[in-house]
Formats: sequence, C-alpha cells, structure tokens
Amino acid sequence: MRSITSVTEGALPRRAVVAAAAAIAGLAAPALRAQGLAGARPITVIVPYTPGAPPDVIARAVGEGMSRRLGRPVVIDNRPGASGNIGTETAARAAPDGNTLLVQATTIAMNVSLFRNIPYDPVASFAPVATLMETEGTLALNAAAGGSNLAEFLARARARPGALNYASPGVGTPHHLAMEMFKRRAGVELTHVPYRGLSGAVTDLLAGNVAAMFIHTPPAVELGRDERVRVVAVTAGARLPYLPDVPTLAEGGVSGVIMRDWYGLFAPAGTPPETVARLNEAANAVLSGPDAFRNLVAQGYELVGGTPEALKERVAVAIPRWAAVVREAGITAE
Repeated sequence: MRSITSVTEGALPRRAVVAAAAAIAGLAAPALRAQGLAGARPITVIVPYTPGAPPDVIARAVGEGMSRRLGRPVVIDNRPGASGNIGTETAARAAPDGNTLLVQATTIAMNVSLFRNIPYDPVASFAPVATLMETEGTLALNAAAGGSNLAEFLARARARPGALNYASPGVGTPHHLAMEMFKRRAGVELTHVPYRGLSGAVTDLLAGNVAAMFIHTPPAVELGRDERVRVVAVTAGARLPYLPDVPTLAEGGVSGVIMRDWYGLFAPAGTPPETVARLNEAANAVLSGPDAFRNLVAQGYELVGGTPEALKERVAVAIPRWAAVVREAGITAE
C-alpha cells in the first residue's frame, strides 16, 4: 500500500489511493479541458512489446477509457524488440506535444544496467504521467518437460544440470532476471532460450519445447487452464486471491525471487506540465471509474494510479535495485 505521492510510504488501501489521486487531479480538470492537447489527430500510445503482453493489455484497456475522457482517438502502436528499447527510443524522440505516449514496464529501469549504449535516458528522456497497474510473477512449467510441481522440477533440474531449458521474452526482461535469481536461490543450472516477445515463449512452453518460464500472473491465470501447463509457484510473499491453490516459492523452499512489475504511462521529455497534468487526470479518472477493469483485476492486474512524481520516484528507485540484480547474475544483453 502506498500514498499517492510516494512509493516508499503508505497507509491507504489501493482503491482509495487511486480514487484520491483522481479527485485531486479532478480539481483542475475544467481548466485543463479548456487548454486541451495539441492538435486534433489521434493520440498514439507506443507499446514496445508484442500484442497480448501485459503492457499491451494495459495500454489498450486504459487507452480506451482515456479516449472517451479526452475526446480523442487513441491508437496503440506495438514496436517490440531489443527488450523494449526500440519502441522506447521511438517514444523518447517523439514531439513533446502529448500526441505520442509510451506504456512501459519496470524494464525501462532495468535496461540501463543491461545495455552499454542505451538509446535513451530512463529519467531525462521522459515526462512521467502516471503509474497504471502492477502485477506479480509466477513459475509455469510444461507438465511433461518440467514436472507437475516445484519439487519435481527442482529434482529434475538437479539430476541433469543444464539439461532443462527455460524461455523468456528476451534477454534482460523481468522473466529472464527472475529465473536467474531463481537459479541462484535454488542452486540449479538451467539453459536460457530467449524469444522476441512473449507469444513465442508461451507457444513453445505449451508445446514442451521449453520446460519452464517465469511469467506474470495475468497470462499465467489463463495458462493454468491448459492441461499442458502447471503454474506451480508465485513470487509474492503470500498466496494470491486469484490463484489461491498456488503456493509461494518460499513455501517450496526458494525465497528471494522478485518479479513484481509496474507499468507506467510516459510522455516525451519537454511535454508541457499542463499537458502532463491533463493526461494524468484522465488516467486517474479511468482507473478509479465504477468497476474499473474488473476482469483485469480478477486476472491479477492491480490498479495503482497516482501522480507523475510518484512514477518518477518508482523509476529512480528501481534503477539501482535492478542494477544490483544484474550484477549478481552477471547478465549482459550485448
């Protein structure tokens, strides 16, 4: 639980945080509506990942609501590749007029430690708008190749070091870093198979071409309905209400694996403060609406909302935190 101005302090329930942020932003809404956004063309929201990945799902859901709120069409532009760097660079170079936005995950703070020549600055290149949602992580196994539970997977991995492989949507993604943390905490050797996006990784998990992968809770909830896959553990500190029968990794003897991701809405640096405030007001209003995203919440998406300053702080806090993980795992994306 967090306050609407900080990611390190908090005492309000999450729904109250979102509602309070929307109410505060709404005090200035009439003036902001009068100022509007530059031009009349559709607002493009760049998603640097494949369709169907959590950032894409979030961008489409929030974008639809913001379109109604702003009276402007919102178009989703998927530009996957290079662990999100391709689309993120495109957004960083866009005109700072509020007509091009970016939905990015925690990856924006990870990549600065993974790539030697990152084509943008995660802080200086963007004007944060609002944190949208958060998700936890899960460990999913192909039932035939990986086993039916965590203990069986660990036994197979220890019996044949390096023989089992695991998928990720790319080098340096949260999925990859989570498994590298898991390997060290569990004392096992696994072989990494990186893909260009989530869909290919999931397809091969279902087919049994890879034994395992870490994946966020929303797609895991859907995957758990397929008899070929077993969702065997969650990275959270306690069992999750939408996966009540899935134990935590700590229950299985593996602790210290982190895969809690946040997803933020960003504008290019230099976007006028009044435009950022207008976008923030719209995003918070959408997140706090009646029965907002009930289906997504049931799948494991947690609504956040809040101020631009709170998202800026999230990025600043995440950069050194994930730099330490990258150093520990010895990962490089180049």
